[in-house]
Amino acid sequence: MDSETLLARITDYENRPDPYPLYAELREAGPVVRQADGSYLIGTYHEIAALLHDPRMSADPRIRTAPSPYPSGETVKPPFLRLDDPEHHRLRTLAMRPFGPPHSPGRVDAMRGEITRITGELIEELRDRKQIDIVDDFAYPLPITVICRLLGVPREDESLFQAWTDSIVATADIGPEEDTTERDQVGRRARQEMGLYLVNLAEQRRDRPTDDMLSAFVNEPDPALRLSQEELAETTVLLFIAGHETTVNLITNGVLTLLRQPEQLDHLRREPGLLPRAVEELLRYEPPVHMRERIPHADIDIAGTTISQGTSVVLALASGNRDPRRFHEPDRFDPTRPDNQHFGFGSGIHLCYGAPLARLEAEAALGALIPHLSTASLVQDPPPYRQNAMLRGPRHLPIQL
Repeated sequence: MDSETLLARITDYENRPDPYPLYAELREAGPVVRQADGSYLIGTYHEIAALLHDPRMSADPRIRTAPSPYPSGETVKPPFLRLDDPEHHRLRTLAMRPFGPPHSPGRVDAMRGEITRITGELIEELRDRKQIDIVDDFAYPLPITVICRLLGVPREDESLFQAWTDSIVATADIGPEEDTTERDQVGRRARQEMGLYLVNLAEQRRDRPTDDMLSAFVNEPDPALRLSQEELAETTVLLFIAGHETTVNLITNGVLTLLRQPEQLDHLRREPGLLPRAVEELLRYEPPVHMRERIPHADIDIAGTTISQGTSVVLALASGNRDPRRFHEPDRFDPTRPDNQHFGFGSGIHLCYGAPLARLEAEAALGALIPHLSTASLVQDPPPYRQNAMLRGPRHLPIQL
């Protein structure tokens, strides 16, 4: 049956520029659609929302007992993004202490001026250019610079992270029936190297703190609230990857969407106060993360289908964001859309830790770019996309100014 190949077709690179017709086909096929490998695919809003909040569903890949389109063979404890409570709650709480409320309520907001300054510098560097690549010249440098400032990575070391990040992100991709052994080995090595670098950098700050998150982690006065070295490595790598990879896609998808819809670009240029709502709409309309995996702890019934314990369930978040039973005219980009409870940052206990920072960066980036986009045009449409189907976004976005 065609429905059993939906995930394979969605993840096929040929459909990267526009997977949305396939998501519509998924929603038509039913709330729960079994795939040829025995996993299940879910693309309807209300079922996804329920499962993201259901304690019977695990994020931990180690409890799988059946084939999965996701990478397998975890050799170490996953980062807290892929753990369940109570361990997830413990590690997330410790990671949040130097980042946000209640212990560091001003950390992200204090970055506002720095983000504005970095954005202004990037815009200034592009001022006399006739053609630019939004990814390489703007959407990548902004969040990587911000997350390096937050963690305390010296500017001269920022260039080390691109290759590490690319290798680690590749292991998070979803691809049915692919041999990912070599890719996963490269990704594990990159994760180890990045983790070792960040732990060593943090150790240099022990008893000599500077105003950054690595210093805060290693100088926590309460022994009960300290991360072990292994936990520090996993947590800081996760924060680094999550702190910039999705933001690159959010900014790039935003520029692409606005250049394709000049009336909305003009609307935002005339009413910049709509920008926060426009960012929320971008998170719904062209989200940076398209899928998440969950695994039931026990046999579970979902919309009349019984799914066995340990079976891989792929939640197509981007499909839920376009579900007409939840959103009026879901295929229309509407920066004034009310009640926009999208899955752009997930939902439930694993709601994106860095969402406030990503929103701030996207607003600053698009706010700075919009005045310069009114005479811009796309050099290539669709642009070349990244290989990754789960973290979907253009690899390059050349525009003519």
